[in-house]
Amino acid sequence: MGLNHYRFRSTWSLDEPPALVHEVLADLAGYPRWWREVRGGRRLDDDTAELRLRSVLPYELVVVLRRDVDDPAVGVLRAVLSGDMDGTATWRVAPEGGGTRLVYEQEVVVRRRLLRLLAPVARPLLVANHALMMRSGLRGLRARLAGERTAWYSSRSRDQ
Repeated sequence: MGLNHYRFRSTWSLDEPPALVHEVLADLAGYPRWWREVRGGRRLDDDTAELRLRSVLPYELVVVLRRDVDDPAVGVLRAVLSGDMDGTATWRVAPEGGGTRLVYEQEVVVRRRLLRLLAPVARPLLVANHALMMRSGLRGLRARLAGERTAWYSSRSRDQ
């Protein structure tokens, strides 16, 4: 694995049901509504969105996410990333107690020139930056889900 190749894994526990969690995560262009470090999102088509990412470090990454797998029955969402990073991002959504266990896995190669050049010294900072972004994402997703909960349950009871 080279200096510009990264693998990340995060596991989150949420109080909401897997179907609601999956629904929120499947809205690729909606991430800026709940994830502070996703500074902008633009829907390109039903399965593709462009996102602008910036955390603590003074750089912004632009990535295009193309939905590759969206299977609520199995609990898998996967997107192929291209742009400043190439690779995949996968969410695994599973029941846990009365809520959801969410596992995020990302494997990417950084393509942005400056970050590639700085990799020998900046790699630990980039890893720490990613960890901060993930903690913030968990807080944002919990807040978003809490706001969605009542409307989601109401729509499900009307559908039955």
